[in-house]
Amino acid sequence: MCFQISIWHKPEYWEKEFKVKISDERLRPVIGGPRYHINGFSHPNVLVIPQEKPNVLAPGVWGIVSNDRQPDQIKPYYKESVKYGSGLNAQSEKLFNHFIYRESVMQRRCVIPVDGFFEPHEHDKKKYPFFIKDKEDMGLALAGIYNVIGTYITFSILTKKASPLFEKIHNVKKRQPLILSFENIDKWLSEDLSKDDIKELVNLNYRDEHLDAYSISKDLYKPKIDSNVKEITNKIYYPELTSLF
Repeated sequence: MCFQISIWHKPEYWEKEFKVKISDERLRPVIGGPRYHINGFSHPNVLVIPQEKPNVLAPGVWGIVSNDRQPDQIKPYYKESVKYGSGLNAQSEKLFNHFIYRESVMQRRCVIPVDGFFEPHEHDKKKYPFFIKDKEDMGLALAGIYNVIGTYITFSILTKKASPLFEKIHNVKKRQPLILSFENIDKWLSEDLSKDDIKELVNLNYRDEHLDAYSISKDLYKPKIDSNVKEITNKIYYPELTSLF
């Protein structure tokens, strides 16, 4: 699963890396600053690259909403759907049969640029947070789908069966977000993909050796502590986890 992400690069970085342009200059000071811990359950605005306008970075609300809803129904929808994960993640195995996903998968795919994301590891019935990022700090491209509700993009991050690395980290659910290699970003956003093409992209594994994954502070799980600080991405050593890697 992927419910928490980190974005510290400014929009200018993503514009250069993905060859896109921010959709509205007024967004830069609003969501352009570093956000080291973004909790999906707060349904934040995050910059995404939508298939319908693949040359722009546009604000998207994290949590896909069914197409039959109106803008004033978005917040109530999130409350209703919290027991289903509030639309933060979409299982890639259900893309073509789930009533929301199948409406989006052919023409409303997106890319979510992030610097990293957080996953839980369980040991002796205790949870330890892990942070996963690119080894060279170049950022990652997560695959998603979206719906447009009025003027709002609402999106979900795709998940898939865990790779060997993520089986060790996310050792209960054994899931991971779908990470796109940079050469597959344009393919994911292409209008010409068939169902088989999409399934092929979903089933491609991002190379684990390109990722840096390590345990971090349990402050991530403490709501009374401000975890939106750079230090939350620092490595924390837990002796009981030495056999993990």
